[in-house]
Amino acid sequence: MTKITKAPAFMTDSGQATRYTLDNGTIRADICDFGALILTLLVPDRDGRLADVVLGYDGYEGYRERVTFFGAAVGRCCNRIGKGRFTLNGKQYQLACNDHGVNHLHGGNSGLDQKLWSGEVVQGKTGDELRLTTFMADGEESYPGRLDVTLTVSLTEDNGLSLHYEAVCDADTICNLTNHSFFNLAGHDSGDMLGQKLRLFAGSYTETDDALIPTGRILPVEGTPLDFRTFHTIGERIAKTAYGGYDNNYVIDAHDGLFVCAQAYDEASGRFMECLTTCPCVQLYTANGLDASGGKGGAHYGNHAGFCLETQYAPDAVNHPEWTWTSPILRAGSRYDQTTVYRFKNDLCVGEDMAGAFFVNKDGEKND
Repeated sequence: MTKITKAPAFMTDSGQATRYTLDNGTIRADICDFGALILTLLVPDRDGRLADVVLGYDGYEGYRERVTFFGAAVGRCCNRIGKGRFTLNGKQYQLACNDHGVNHLHGGNSGLDQKLWSGEVVQGKTGDELRLTTFMADGEESYPGRLDVTLTVSLTEDNGLSLHYEAVCDADTICNLTNHSFFNLAGHDSGDMLGQKLRLFAGSYTETDDALIPTGRILPVEGTPLDFRTFHTIGERIAKTAYGGYDNNYVIDAHDGLFVCAQAYDEASGRFMECLTTCPCVQLYTANGLDASGGKGGAHYGNHAGFCLETQYAPDAVNHPEWTWTSPILRAGSRYDQTTVYRFKNDLCVGEDMAGAFFVNKDGEKND
């Protein structure tokens, strides 16, 4: 059963932030009520040794700067909106163009990642759960309507970190929420993750222009460096990508409910992660050109130090009304309700879940 304890985290411009520690005896997560941050995520390797598998900072300054969005909840609309413009109910809205002065990114100049949320420990199916709540006022960052957001964080019985997002608005608006954790299954301070393997349950992606705004075409991954339908190391074809790494929105294969959209594996440690989601898309980002000093424990995070699996509606989907399957429009009186789970195992117990990447026999020997 999960137990939650709390302690002071760091002082923010909005007041004292609190660190909530969720522990089920196997994995442990530290969640902060500032930005709904995943501060640490301790996961055992095949020998039971724990390592923190998410990048981050020890203090407030790095999170306030919003350069990396390490571990943060982002919204009201995550990812990009082309030229910061959209039309809703016949009215055009102009949002901040905080992405190189050209496009809107991750909610604007100050999104959910800069909020000091209210935290409450509640009882759930697997013990203690953390319920975080906040709101964005009508007109805040130029979005219409007051948006009330609830994020319930819990540890599942099968060692998943569950993020359950809910939101309601008193006016028609757009809402697209995600978490921006950077994962490195060898440990946050272990260097690049290019040798780690990845599989995505996605046969297509949204083509983008040079500013990473979708063109409207949905293309097959087959025959491209974006094809992770079977396991490949992340670095195997990264030199052939367009942006010095992956920064692509994948359309998850048709599913209903909570579904595995990605699997990742670190051979050295044996750590195996699955990403499950109810969302229609997932953004793969590989920390391209990252150069961040002052990480946890003094770590320096360099190029490709982590990978993100940002579950979401497609970027700029509000400007593609033909994409009804991924519309971020939230009508007044309706409820945004999406769940993402990052679930952890090791290669001594996953067996056929690796779907051809490898198989570990009962004696712990790895067969290719």
